[in-house]
Amino acid sequence: MSTILVDGIVGARPNLMKMAPLARALAAQGRFSLRLIHTGQHYDGQMSDVFFRELGLPGPAHNLNVGSGPQGAQTARILEGYEQILLAAPRPRGVIVVGDVTSTLACALAAAKLCIPVAHVEAGLRSGDRTMPEEINRILTDALSDVLLVSDPDGLIHLAREGRPREKIALVGNIMMDTLHAELPRAAQSPCLNQLGLQPRQYAYLTLHRPSNVDNPAVLKRLVALLAEFSQTLPLVFSLHPRTRDRLAQAAIRLPEGKQFRVIHPLGYRDNLRMIQSARVVLTDSGGIQEETSVLNVPCLTLRDATERPVTVTLGSSELVGHDETRIRDAWNRLLAGRWKQASPIPLWDGHAAERIATRLAEAWA
Repeated sequence: MSTILVDGIVGARPNLMKMAPLARALAAQGRFSLRLIHTGQHYDGQMSDVFFRELGLPGPAHNLNVGSGPQGAQTARILEGYEQILLAAPRPRGVIVVGDVTSTLACALAAAKLCIPVAHVEAGLRSGDRTMPEEINRILTDALSDVLLVSDPDGLIHLAREGRPREKIALVGNIMMDTLHAELPRAAQSPCLNQLGLQPRQYAYLTLHRPSNVDNPAVLKRLVALLAEFSQTLPLVFSLHPRTRDRLAQAAIRLPEGKQFRVIHPLGYRDNLRMIQSARVVLTDSGGIQEETSVLNVPCLTLRDATERPVTVTLGSSELVGHDETRIRDAWNRLLAGRWKQASPIPLWDGHAAERIATRLAEAWA
């Protein structure tokens, strides 16, 4: 039996963590041939190449190498580049997009304009904050998609409110957690704690990259000062995103480096997972890390005012603190005093979402 060609779109490193288990599930099913398209949205080797190696993903069939730039220009370059691939033979039966990055929307738009069906993994996520580029990407991608694959029940509510047909929607669970469950044993063998001279539960782990936190120099300066203060009580490790590094340089903000405030480059998936799993607390504006801390039951101060993953707050270990100094300090003090909630199991975040997705795609496209 010949297989059916489908495209899988990746552009930023969270996409790779979601595509890896799906690639395995589709291969095991035997009905589809997956062609990976890398847009090059994350072009830094530390943000992309290492993830292909660690997660066992095959090299992409095409790399658009779009690089960074303003939202509109980046979207246009991806749309133009992917359209050229779709117009050439062979044409895929469907296109799978994941998450909410620029690549997700641009490739969904290219496919929809050519009447090629689109499946959106992580459909239905909504934060209610349209100042976030990701929120616009989510809404438009869902409007363009023919198969809507939802992580948790909140997504069903959002899609129903927006009038999406129920027969196009499937609650499949969180595919990011498939990778977490699969990689956790290997992450436990990571030497990163020893290399950094850290002990489990004896440090805070920080990631920061969203425009609301890093694009305004005044906000960024206040956050750095507050976190430097916290590091005097509990050593802090800052995994510095390239975007944040650039904003710090542009604003001439210096990070305090030393034993109490450690600055490291972005880590590979397993090292990053090990750092999260072993931290006493994580401070982040990453949606994916909110999810990981909830499954691992690690306290998480989420440096955002809204989240598209409210289940990480209602059932998980996350609390929204924004970039308000009073809220952050209050949460930090409660954490140090041992007054933090325990996470509860989240339905269908069980490591088998990719299998459910593969089954749904076979029903829709095979």
